Amino acid sequence: MAIEKQIITNKYAIYLGDTLEVLPTYPDASTDFWIYSPPFGGLYQYSSSERDLSNCLNRDEFFQHYDFVVKECARLIKPGRMVAVHCMDIPSGNTGLDYLYDFPGDIIKLHEKYGFKLCHRKMIWKEPLMVRNRTMTKSLSHKCLTLDSTKTSTANSDQLLIFRSKGKNETPVEHLTGLKSYAGSTPMPSDVKEWEGWEGSQLQNKFSHWIWRQYASSVWMDVRIDNVLPYRDAREDEEEKHSHPLQLDVIERGICLFSNPGETVLTPFLGVGSEVFQAVKMGRKGIGIELKDSYYRQATKNIAEATIPDLPETQLSMFGGGV
Repeated sequence: MAIEKQIITNKYAIYLGDTLEVLPTYPDASTDFWIYSPPFGGLYQYSSSERDLSNCLNRDEFFQHYDFVVKECARLIKPGRMVAVHCMDIPSGNTGLDYLYDFPGDIIKLHEKYGFKLCHRKMIWKEPLMVRNRTMTKSLSHKCLTLDSTKTSTANSDQLLIFRSKGKNETPVEHLTGLKSYAGSTPMPSDVKEWEGWEGSQLQNKFSHWIWRQYASSVWMDVRIDNVLPYRDAREDEEEKHSHPLQLDVIERGICLFSNPGETVLTPFLGVGSEVFQAVKMGRKGIGIELKDSYYRQATKNIAEATIPDLPETQLSMFGGGV
């Protein structure tokens, strides 16, 4: 397959191709932060391609395939830097007699195999009625409760697993004047907002302190679930059973906390471009790889519409990959 299409600028590089063929073209320790959603094996099918992880026959085959991605991640990420993986527990069905598969647990084990250490686990709350209406899960209905509550289920939270690569980080991610903006739906108290733009002692910066308390929480209650890039144009009904990009709030928080302006953020599963869009919008360089042509086409549109700040002029070869 190699690379079918690519767009390379001094601010981002995106590829239509198999991530397992593109990642090896990049040099060791050439990326600063990874954030992505892997295909949720056994829950969604994204395409009919045999190269698609969502088409693996079983969990063992899925993790054998996914192993190559994590191995490349360990090679490409700089020492002591962070990798954020968006995932969730996977239900066996929606009848109310189902069980949960601990998908995050197996993701943790795979990363530990390559020397990563789990440092943060963020639970991303989802409103049950919204989940019920979107997924039509019978066991989340009030009717199920009234008939037999032993057959009800839970609106499972998404999880953001954040790993640190082995080695010592040589470049601190600094916020010397605190956090500048908040990605979430909770209104900031008026007495806190008065401190916006404070550049004095950070002991007094109530604006940044308030944001940090929200970000440091183990449960992110106010991620805007529908704050996502356009994706409906990327749907192909004859193949696709699911399409819902990672929320921009989640991506913004990760990029803010774990990368510096000008650094390189990579996603091995580009989808409709959310991670690269947000990286470029926040003054980072983005790299993304996508297998599915309709997703890639939508990603090119979405990323082109990002508000892209000026970065220092750089040679295109800084990305190191592609053909």
